[in-house]
Amino acid sequence: MRSSSQAVVTDIEVIEDFSSTAKCDEGFLRVRRLRCQNRRADGTASKVYRVDVVDRPRLDAVAVLVYRRGASGLEVLTRMNLRPAAYFRRGKEMTVPDGASYLRVEEIVAGLLEPEDKGEQGLRHRAAEEVLEEAGFEVKPEEVQLLGAGFFVAPGILSEKIFPTAVDVTDKQQGTPKGDGSPLEEGTHLQWRPIRELLAMCRRGEVPDAKTEMSILRLLAEQP
Repeated sequence: MRSSSQAVVTDIEVIEDFSSTAKCDEGFLRVRRLRCQNRRADGTASKVYRVDVVDRPRLDAVAVLVYRRGASGLEVLTRMNLRPAAYFRRGKEMTVPDGASYLRVEEIVAGLLEPEDKGEQGLRHRAAEEVLEEAGFEVKPEEVQLLGAGFFVAPGILSEKIFPTAVDVTDKQQGTPKGDGSPLEEGTHLQWRPIRELLAMCRRGEVPDAKTEMSILRLLAEQP
């Protein structure tokens, strides 16, 4: 197991909630508040209704299932990351209470696509960069396997698509992940899990990350 930091984070404190004074078009996420109408084939239109759309500063992201082949079969590298949005569910009324804190969420390597990342080659390039930064493995873009088309996580509100990929790092030497220096990476640590164990954890809600489960299923579907 490797860790990007030895710090042990026990809580995330809200210093200020400036939601009421912040503009929709500032900050990491941009909220567009729209009034829309449905246009119909017969020329009529629906009543006007409101739509909120959440955009990232970079539209889409790549997810990377980093795996290796061992004596017990395929193993997947995961990261435990601080996830404030999930953590701040605490204290709210839930349809299905689960008692979890979600201070950290276990998931696979991922990162935003940059403007220069164009087409399939761009996906492979960004995947390789994220694997080096977040997992410490140096891989070539051509080693990255595309796992089908990108998918929406919450198309009713999020414009982002996630493009799933995978890369085999069997027998590759792992270095120390550099990370991005963000406070959100304090205490991040990596671990290997057998792929079917990880899939079962996703389905039990122990790893509540959609891109992890989707990527595992797509990789397994391509295995002989």
